[in-house]
Amino acid sequence: MEALLGSSNSPSFTIIRRNPITSFKVLSWNSLYSGSNKSRVYHPILCLKRSGNDNSGSCSPSCYIEQMYRNRMFSQPIRRCRKIFIDKQSLLVIQNGLAFIPRKFKSSLRKTLKHSELCKSIVPEIFVRSCIGLMLVMAVNAAVVKAPSFALTEENLLFLEAWRTIDRAYIDKTFNGQSWFRYREDALRNEPMNTRQETYAAIKKMLATLNDPFTRFLEPEKFKSLRSGTQNALTGVGLSIGYPLGKNESASGLVVISASPGGPANRAGISSGDIILQIDNTSTENMGIYDAAERLQGPEGSGVELTVLHGSERRQLPLIREKVSLNPVKSRICKLPTGGDDAPLIGYIKLSTFNQNASGAVREAIETLRKNNVKAFVLDLRDNSGGLFPEGVEIAKIWLDKGVIVYICDSRGVRDIYDTDGSNVVAASEPLAVLVNKGTASASEILAGALKDNKRAQLFGEPTYGKGKIQSVFQLSDGSGVAVTVARYETPAHNDIDKVGVTPDHPLPASFPKDDESFCNCLQNPAAACHIDRVELFSK
Repeated sequence: MEALLGSSNSPSFTIIRRNPITSFKVLSWNSLYSGSNKSRVYHPILCLKRSGNDNSGSCSPSCYIEQMYRNRMFSQPIRRCRKIFIDKQSLLVIQNGLAFIPRKFKSSLRKTLKHSELCKSIVPEIFVRSCIGLMLVMAVNAAVVKAPSFALTEENLLFLEAWRTIDRAYIDKTFNGQSWFRYREDALRNEPMNTRQETYAAIKKMLATLNDPFTRFLEPEKFKSLRSGTQNALTGVGLSIGYPLGKNESASGLVVISASPGGPANRAGISSGDIILQIDNTSTENMGIYDAAERLQGPEGSGVELTVLHGSERRQLPLIREKVSLNPVKSRICKLPTGGDDAPLIGYIKLSTFNQNASGAVREAIETLRKNNVKAFVLDLRDNSGGLFPEGVEIAKIWLDKGVIVYICDSRGVRDIYDTDGSNVVAASEPLAVLVNKGTASASEILAGALKDNKRAQLFGEPTYGKGKIQSVFQLSDGSGVAVTVARYETPAHNDIDKVGVTPDHPLPASFPKDDESFCNCLQNPAAACHIDRVELFSK
């Protein structure tokens, strides 16, 4: 058999058999690649053209696959339809005006056409359309049921405000090993938030899942009280309290970090390290420090009774609340007995808290003491339980001409560095000694660690409290607030002091006093049990 290429406008072949000779005209089927972009496309495997008397020049399909491709061109090979009949560029052989299809494809094509007609007769088109429409409606309804409502109430929005604050600021991005986004969705779906009190309860429940006692919710009155406590004065008994750490960690109660000098608690003999067992006959064993602080505060002139463990002695102490002054700085000049009129003068600065006036008050005290020819300073941070973190950094800049003050770290490591270039320095050269004890906490520890690690000062006393976490307070739109643990800090030597504290360079005599007048007596009287030599105090 021979095949000769014809020369007509339509490509053709002449197939010649030697005996007998039969002539066939073979038409090539153009691929859809070269077809124009029409909205109705005929599948090539079912479109047959006669070569006999049909001169219409059109393609009359037995059946076709209709697709809407108004804005696309075919870029893929023609797909197979159920079974392969012919591929693109296949040849249809026409003999005597009849389409000739290879035998192995006849049966499959015949079955396909038969099943197509049967399907049309059994399943009307309108039924198919109805089924598809019903399925779409059911899918939309299911999606609406599963999706949370977007009609958020005012209470929902307040809850989301608190959630978003934690999401952005909290130190632990695992949120104590839970999915923070899933908790939000579950809370909005399941927690009652019909009243403001229910919303507050939902926020507190959310914060409790973090298992962090320093991250807490503050109702509007508590938030206002906290702000006033960092500004000027507070009505209460003058105590700073915390959770037991170190050797007191197993104690059942709350530990006294410090007692404000001259306050009701200080006058009653309460001191750092004492354990508060009860407040008005309510046990503090499972009481949070902020619940306890609220119980200790109250109207001026009102009373509160504390059960305190002082060493092994259990004491019942009735106290009267009063307005406790939070003036952060007290200072005085200590004149040593040797040298007559030329005796060296030591400036004593007692810093009791880090409120918004602290750095300015320290700067003013230094300048006043300098005018009186003070040549050395003692900074007393004992029983200073901290306060505003920025104030601690600013006071460090007063004493340092350069160096790192503190590293701010999160779960991924160091995220920020606070340092100084000397632009705010006031006293970088005079001898400096710093006094610390177990009541020195938080911002006080930042300051003490910075002065120690930069070799600016010697530390005297006992290891500090060990609060190495930093909290920021965020106000919410209704006047309430959220105190959030935003970071932990490391000293310039990369020491993490959380639950450990800052270790001093030297101890102080056991009887060393805490008030400024007695401090000067210890320096001036060599025979006193509390005496400490000036050379020892400022040696490096």
